[in-house]
Amino acid sequence: MTKESNSDVIVVGGGVIGLTTAVVLAESGRQVRLWAREPAERTTSAVAGGLWWPYRIEPEALVGAWALVSLAVYEELAARPDETGVRMVEGVHGETTLDGLGAWASRVAGLRAATAQEYTGTGLWARLPVIDMPVHLRWLRGRFVAAGGTVEERAVTDLGAVDARVVVNCTGLDARDLVPDPSVRPVRGQLVVVENPGVTTWMTSVDHADATSTYFIPQPGGLILGGTAEEDAWSMTPDPVTAEAIVRRCAAVRPEIAGARVIEHRVGLRPTRPAVRLERERAAAGRLLVHNYGHGGAGVTVAWGCAREAAELAAG
Repeated sequence: MTKESNSDVIVVGGGVIGLTTAVVLAESGRQVRLWAREPAERTTSAVAGGLWWPYRIEPEALVGAWALVSLAVYEELAARPDETGVRMVEGVHGETTLDGLGAWASRVAGLRAATAQEYTGTGLWARLPVIDMPVHLRWLRGRFVAAGGTVEERAVTDLGAVDARVVVNCTGLDARDLVPDPSVRPVRGQLVVVENPGVTTWMTSVDHADATSTYFIPQPGGLILGGTAEEDAWSMTPDPVTAEAIVRRCAAVRPEIAGARVIEHRVGLRPTRPAVRLERERAAAGRLLVHNYGHGGAGVTVAWGCAREAAELAAG
């Protein structure tokens, strides 16, 4: 290998963006360390519902390409669902039309208008990746370590103090203070996980009149019900009134959900930004700093596309 291919890289951030980026870098022949403030199982990524779909993320012109790269990867990983946590599942996006989506939608195989039997109202039927995030995060970590990478649990308070030739900033919401970048803001999402009463398809619906969302996503560990999108809300404590409203909205679509036993409540803070920051800058002493953060509620959707671009930037 050349000296450049052996150069030291530190990826800061252990969510799905950081882990996927670290995998791509390590498998390209780089010597990579990943610094994470906490285990992946405790990150926002682990809370996510895990449905592939470009949601609350900009810029649309770039997001489509990143999402399609990731879609192709997940379609391959779905051949080993128990190992990777990825499955292909049918479902409907309610209140959504093809002409309301970007050019990327034309490259999603099978995406079509939902029939009246599939959904009451206007919607799009699709067979999309559903990612069991705790399983997938463990699999990503294992793949990274198998490629020669190392994971260290350590907090970073100053990116300039990270001693590596290349530093890749995948810190999500922490970038608000770490960069600092005040344009990074939390969008709070609350979920309810119930015992699955037999639901095998996913559904999403957004009421644009009051900005509420209703969705359910079947996962091996239960049926995930959502959700909320509360801007600039920092509380990590589940609100019982909100939880009841989530269950009620989902049960209005699938009545059998009303009697399902609640397994757990989850809260995550989506790291939203006016647009994803995926760029490089020269730091002190000739070091290279690559930023890859601000993915909002679509981190898993664009993870592989952004990781590959970040790896290219790191090569420069």
